[in-house]
Amino acid sequence: MNLSPPHLAHWPKGLPHHLTLPATSLVYNAEVSARRYPDKPFIVYYDSALTFAEFHEEVNRLAGYLQHDCGVQAGDRVLLYLQNSPQWVVGYYAILRANAVVVPVNPMNLTEELAHYVSDSEAQVAIVAQDLLPQLQPLHRPAGASQAAGLEHLIVATYSDYLHQPTDLRLPDFVSPPRQAVSGTGVHAWHQALAACRTPGPHTAGPDDLCVMPYTSGTTGHPKGCMHTHRSAACTAVGGMLWFGRTQDAVMLSVLPFFHVTGMAGGMNGPLYIGATIVVMSRWDRETAARLMERHRVTSWQAISTMVVDFLANPEIDRHDLSSLNGIRGGGAAMPAAVAHKLKALTGLDYVEGYGMSETMAATHINPPHRPKPQCLGIPVFDVDARIIDPATLKELPPGETGEVVVHAPQVMQGYWRNETATREAFIELDGRRFLRTGDLARVDEDGYFFMMDRLKRMINASGFKVWPAEVEALMYHHPAIHEVCVIGARDAKRGETVKAVVVLKPDQQGHVTEQDIIDWSHQHMAAYKSPRLVEFATHLPKSGSGKIMWRTLQEAQDRLDQTH
Repeated sequence: MNLSPPHLAHWPKGLPHHLTLPATSLVYNAEVSARRYPDKPFIVYYDSALTFAEFHEEVNRLAGYLQHDCGVQAGDRVLLYLQNSPQWVVGYYAILRANAVVVPVNPMNLTEELAHYVSDSEAQVAIVAQDLLPQLQPLHRPAGASQAAGLEHLIVATYSDYLHQPTDLRLPDFVSPPRQAVSGTGVHAWHQALAACRTPGPHTAGPDDLCVMPYTSGTTGHPKGCMHTHRSAACTAVGGMLWFGRTQDAVMLSVLPFFHVTGMAGGMNGPLYIGATIVVMSRWDRETAARLMERHRVTSWQAISTMVVDFLANPEIDRHDLSSLNGIRGGGAAMPAAVAHKLKALTGLDYVEGYGMSETMAATHINPPHRPKPQCLGIPVFDVDARIIDPATLKELPPGETGEVVVHAPQVMQGYWRNETATREAFIELDGRRFLRTGDLARVDEDGYFFMMDRLKRMINASGFKVWPAEVEALMYHHPAIHEVCVIGARDAKRGETVKAVVVLKPDQQGHVTEQDIIDWSHQHMAAYKSPRLVEFATHLPKSGSGKIMWRTLQEAQDRLDQTH
């Protein structure tokens, strides 16, 4: 490998290339920040605050309850099934304080999907929100029940318990309801668990013990648990804060879901490590987000492109004072250039993109904040060896050529939980090092910046021409009538495949723009082979719990349609 990669010339000034990671568990960060900043707000939930000292106290009480009343032992997996909330953060760190392993679950999952998480992780305890309890209840099998498999204990949390003072902010419908009584063997109310004031046993987990197991999206087969240690989780938490120069006086809007590694690392673990304040939203709402930024003087916002598109579409956005913002970062999907320009005009800030996945506990690549490139994954961060290989031959490719991204880095998972076959398939060895195959296609430019071309299996082959949907989508966002777009492949008798765009129009453009208008415009703005020949209007695009557009869902629907014709 090149001993002096070109991206090092653009490395953030003053930062080392190597990052020494803490030789502790994540829980130690809660104790340190509580001692350093006891009366400082750690979590602001709409307009109610929880200080670092209060947070640490609740973590210990809940950890003690998990151990003494729910039988949680070192290494046990515990499900965390809530929307973003103070309880999500307290629950996460209480599980870790009990020397156990967090299994974060998308709150959009229903009973049938949850059954896989329970059975695969072999969890016997779950922390669940009051409104989601009906989805988990069928999987509850109290100790002594005829069916032994399932969850023995459920700790039920109520979001409104943490609304300590009135607020004029618009709250999600599931946040406001008061606490409901719970009953039954093995069903415990959150407030009663804290009130029991249990003292946890010794904290024995270290940096190389399992910490958290986020599950992959499961687009092929069942979701797989990514085994992360306290060290790999600390890597992205610490590294992300240093990369952006965040300090204990930062105020961060934490609206990306905590169950997803991006929100977990950048919106929770990182801020706790440095002692920063997080402003937590349980569900995205563009008007509430703007008011929270203004009211609590938010300094940084971690977002995804779809969220920014919606934020800027707010007709009242100019009325809000967003002057406290000094950084906006994100990833998940490339930010359309037209949207980035509008964001910069409003805030004066660049949208700094990064790249990572569940298998890497969030970012392996981030743009240098002082020199970001648009629609770019960024450069490899601390101690990341990232290469581009031919996915068929596994040979390393030269700069400029498109191939699969593989990474060797301290934030890479140990492997997939109870799935040795999938683990073997996920890794290759290069120069004596273990590299993760990401399944993402990218190229590297002359400066060492990585640019996503697409998912390995998402390429459209139209008459022999390779079409990368992400590139077409980025171009189409320049159309003034397009709110959102997803590009997929459709069967074509002559070309084999052709390009199809599923488009959501801006509200004021509906009825004024036709599918043919979009097709004609596209032909004028991009090469003929990549220009959509089919356009379908939709009222919305399917999105995952983390807000990403689920292109595969649209592609599979199109494939079924093609098979019937």
